[in-house]
Amino acid sequence: MEESSAAWASLNSGVVLSLIAVLCSMVWKNLEGLFFGRHFNRQARRLAAIVDPYLSVTVAEYDGGRMKQSDAYKEVQAYLQRASCDAGGGVRHLKAEPAKGADALVLSMGDNEEVADVFRGVNVSWLAYSKPPPENGGYWGGRHGQADRRFYCLFFLERDRDLVLGEYLPYVRRKGRAVMVKNRQRKLFTNLSTEGTDDNGWWCTNLWSHVVFEHPKTFETLAMKPAKKKEIMDDLDAFRNGKEYYARVGKPWKRGYLLYGPPGTGKSTMIAAMANYLDYDIYDIELTSVRTNTDLRKIFIETTNKSIIVIEDIDCSLDLTGKRKKKKKAKDADAAKVGDQKDGNQEEEEEKDKEASKVTLSGVLNFIDGLWSACGGERIIVFTTNHVDKLDPALIRRGRMDKHIEMSYCCFEAFKFLAKIYLSVESHHLFDDVESLLGEVEITPADVSENLTPKSDGDNADTCLADLVKELKRMKAEKAQAALAGGKEAAAVDDDEQEE
Repeated sequence: MEESSAAWASLNSGVVLSLIAVLCSMVWKNLEGLFFGRHFNRQARRLAAIVDPYLSVTVAEYDGGRMKQSDAYKEVQAYLQRASCDAGGGVRHLKAEPAKGADALVLSMGDNEEVADVFRGVNVSWLAYSKPPPENGGYWGGRHGQADRRFYCLFFLERDRDLVLGEYLPYVRRKGRAVMVKNRQRKLFTNLSTEGTDDNGWWCTNLWSHVVFEHPKTFETLAMKPAKKKEIMDDLDAFRNGKEYYARVGKPWKRGYLLYGPPGTGKSTMIAAMANYLDYDIYDIELTSVRTNTDLRKIFIETTNKSIIVIEDIDCSLDLTGKRKKKKKAKDADAAKVGDQKDGNQEEEEEKDKEASKVTLSGVLNFIDGLWSACGGERIIVFTTNHVDKLDPALIRRGRMDKHIEMSYCCFEAFKFLAKIYLSVESHHLFDDVESLLGEVEITPADVSENLTPKSDGDNADTCLADLVKELKRMKAEKAQAALAGGKEAAAVDDDEQEE
């Protein structure tokens, strides 16, 4: 009995000693990490500074969650174009992109290339490199749909820290912005998602596809009353120069324009004239191809500053008035009456409904003036419609669509402007006939332009104006005939009511 008690006591003593040893080891490791490790790391950094006296600043292509390309990265890339092309720069592998002009190219250095630069007698160097994306894919989906993470790394001596950080880097950004403006090509974008190479030759998923914007329409060639045209141009000038004003009043630097009127009155050409006047890109959104409100937010984030975001024929793009649910209920009721005979057709319709856009009025409203609308600045949002009365009042109220512009039928002032542009005439004996007829019929500027366009070598001002007068007289006769037919129909209805 005594022997077993002694054995048990010795076992307990061994366990206690083991626990004490483990605790001492943990305490020592923590102390080593907190004090000795910190001291060792400090001394290691000092030794590294003696061996390698260079500091570095890394500029990443994307800030945070890869939602928007960094402005600083694009500015550094633009700034280094000149140094990359110099024979003494040492860059052996270059990337070429189209620039302004038919034969011009913009060159930049490829991956793992290094170039030297000098600023106020201080030597620095830039290194371009990339890293593969993370396996989990992050915000934009799987790894195969993403580009590598790209970086520029700046190296400089520690003694030049203040000059480089305080003066050189701001200088690089200013010069880079100037180069970007010089080489900039305005583009027309559409929300057609594709996988391929971006502007720099890297594989990625593009939410936008684009072509070079080369529309020739300007305010100088836009048929509109001069006073109204000047009002719109003044409004655009106030917006373009209003950065400080918008910051002072606490509003995002954006403005909404609603263009409404019958087909052929020049709504699309007005957008082109606005883009040419402001020197902005155009993002043309096809709402029916946007699956959800989240997708709408994604493509909005990928738009740039100095751009016009356009949704044409918004009354036809989606049902944003809340009637969609009513239509669906009516369709379900009709299907219930028919029975099971059309199960196959119902399944097809259900599949179509799954593929249809789920963008809601709420999503569009948030797109216009929600929290995400403040991402970036100097953006114009334009809606066009042929039927302004069909739109939800919440969609077009002031603050969302700030300026409403009616694109009306052709007036005599607009006609004279078109005659001067198309036929180089400012007066003609047929002008009086045209003025009189324009007061009686409604014709769009597009139709007037078509009649004023010479279509053969023998056409001139006389023949084109005569064609226009002929067309106006035909429209007047049709209008009178329609009015006469309407009067007879109304009289017949009255007679029927009296007989009853």
